[in-house]
Amino acid sequence: MKDIRKLISSYDRFVPHSLLDLLNKEDITDIKLGDQVEMNITVLFTDIRDFTTLSEGLTPQENFNFINSYLSQMEPLISVNNGIVDKYIGDAIMAIFPDSPNDAYRCSLQMLTQLHIYNEGRRRAGYQDVRIGIGLNTGLAMIGTVGGYNRMDATVISDTVNLSSRIESLTKVYGLSLLIAENTYHALSLEYKEWTRFVDRVLVKGKFKPQSIYEVFAGDDKTTRALKVSTKKMFEEALANFHYKNIDEAKSLLEACLKINKNDSTARTYLERCHTYLETGQHIGSSELQDRITWGKRFLLNHDVIDQQHHDLVDLSLTLIESIESSRPEDVIKTLIGKIVELAKRHFLTEEGLLKKVDYPHFVYHKQQHDLFISTFSSIVEELSDPTLSRIFRVFKVQIFLIDWLVNHTLKEDRNFKKYIDAE
Repeated sequence: MKDIRKLISSYDRFVPHSLLDLLNKEDITDIKLGDQVEMNITVLFTDIRDFTTLSEGLTPQENFNFINSYLSQMEPLISVNNGIVDKYIGDAIMAIFPDSPNDAYRCSLQMLTQLHIYNEGRRRAGYQDVRIGIGLNTGLAMIGTVGGYNRMDATVISDTVNLSSRIESLTKVYGLSLLIAENTYHALSLEYKEWTRFVDRVLVKGKFKPQSIYEVFAGDDKTTRALKVSTKKMFEEALANFHYKNIDEAKSLLEACLKINKNDSTARTYLERCHTYLETGQHIGSSELQDRITWGKRFLLNHDVIDQQHHDLVDLSLTLIESIESSRPEDVIKTLIGKIVELAKRHFLTEEGLLKKVDYPHFVYHKQQHDLFISTFSSIVEELSDPTLSRIFRVFKVQIFLIDWLVNHTLKEDRNFKKYIDAE
């Protein structure tokens, strides 16, 4: 019996029991090739910056010791935050969080805190600091077994994983530690969004529309956090101007940001992009925000009521943008905002009624998205209604929150719901 318990414990280290639970399996002997389950998860990717440089002077044994020393600092934080390590890829970690993106957010910040402690020990031993990048993305994924008869593995497959990996790699571009996708940003509880700011738009292979990415700076030191909070509106207004190709204004705002916070690496990256544009005409960024979303077949779910409500929400959002751009009276803008909230609430009730009717397995997550939309949209109403803020900034806010959310929710969450109904 002792040997059996020891064997089970050993298996758990290779195939965590929490992963078996997701697959509805009692133990590892029940797993078969092709077992799978679809669920909403948050994927965390992280790896060590300049790992080749760090390891090139080490022997193979020293490299293994270094990697295991580092991973042993990070792995417990994933477990304690309800996460599961999917795989180690050399110095990289891929983990999934099936319960809530808030878990992945907390884990990421704890990783950065633990890294600081780990680096203090490395310095005392005469070693250089380790730096890491972390990327998070949230969405539907298939968790299951792949491989062949003699060798199989439990893994996660979806474009949610691919985007998480891409976002992690972008931390190098902006000199940041933690970036999250718009899907994760929209799924976070409101209090977690205080320490975030928009960073860029990225086009992912297979997607027709760029995705917004956000920096989480809650893990920065106290002084840096305070500086980023104080310059947040100025910084995001600079980026709004940059993406709408109003480069002179963007450049002026970025210079003002850097005067306050000279170590703002993202502001410096964008200032360099402004100089590149002024010198060569090359716009390093997504200019698709200047285009207007038009209703089309790609949005249709072939449900008359839902399709009409989606259409009305998009039309109202575009009318809001046009009203801000044309400087219509503020009471007109406030009325439009109120109509959007009212229609969104009515639409969500209609949609949730259908979800319940068919016993949709992702109902709780879907409803959470609706609730978070209302709370987050309510939190930016003050900015949208503030005539002292520039038109570009206000339009930008509508684009990267309202339009993005409607498009992604319709094309992703609602389309997954439609596929479920069609399969029944």
